[in-house]
Amino acid sequence: MPLARLSVVVTRRLPEPVEKRMRELFNVSLRASDAPMNRAELAQAMREADVLVPTLSDRIDAGLIAQASDRLKLIANYGAGVDHIDVGTARQHGILVSNTPGVSADDTADMTMALILSVTRRLPEGLAVMQSGEWSGWSPTALLGGRVAGRRLGILGMGRIGQAVARRAAAFGMQTHYHNRHRLRPEIEESLQATYWESLDQMVARMDVLSVNCPHTPSTFHLMNARRLKLMKPDAVIVNTSRGEVIDENALTRMLRAGEIAGAGLDVYENGADINPRLRELKNVVLLPHMGSATVEGRIEMGEKVIINIKTFEDGHRPPDLVVPAML
Repeated sequence: MPLARLSVVVTRRLPEPVEKRMRELFNVSLRASDAPMNRAELAQAMREADVLVPTLSDRIDAGLIAQASDRLKLIANYGAGVDHIDVGTARQHGILVSNTPGVSADDTADMTMALILSVTRRLPEGLAVMQSGEWSGWSPTALLGGRVAGRRLGILGMGRIGQAVARRAAAFGMQTHYHNRHRLRPEIEESLQATYWESLDQMVARMDVLSVNCPHTPSTFHLMNARRLKLMKPDAVIVNTSRGEVIDENALTRMLRAGEIAGAGLDVYENGADINPRLRELKNVVLLPHMGSATVEGRIEMGEKVIINIKTFEDGHRPPDLVVPAML
């Protein structure tokens, strides 16, 4: 007699090929709406499911985990970041947590370079002129931006995404510098043509462009605080495609308004969709709606990783992308 299939609850709409494959493999409950589940819906899902598939918009804290039934044994996160999940508490309750690392590194690095170019070459301002119909023709002094070749790029966080950014920056003729919790091996540094800075303060003070590519953890919360932002050169720009909480958004807004930092390109925000309204008013800021990993290919690959993690768990083995508290 065949074994009953795992009960899987998915909290958000996923790409159609991913949902189709889940229907084939599991007893899956898919989300009809793309709106995030509220807390009551999440709690209900955690009481009914063997496996929960959340996204970064779902905060799975200790209170919710305490309401989970004994049948919930795996939280298969759709995404690499797990700062929205209390992994330690989940493990204490016998619930494993998996994620989807490495899938979006190239996509996010592409978006990082897009933001660097958008800010330094004033692309949104040019787009606004064209869409308003106010362009009267070419001018030698109109919308002058800056050349990226030769600029010093400081990468804060040299993991998969940071290294992908470094490879792209080299093609644009930028000089790559980095600060990381652990220094890279010499052969990797050489291949990336990257210079290591043990002191983040010293690196920040000397960069023309700063790219934030580190995860959000207790130790990186407001890592770019008001004091450290003030170390940046007045003509420098900062780009963030990692987590909004790494930057003190209010301090950044004040400095951008005062001209103490030349510009910023942001794909993530400290309070999610609740963006500081003063940021929207600034011409030297490019704001995107968390699009870093938003490619069809990347989102399908993320779903495939989720399915592999669930299927491996169902077969009685350790999920290949298991997250443990020590990794955070």
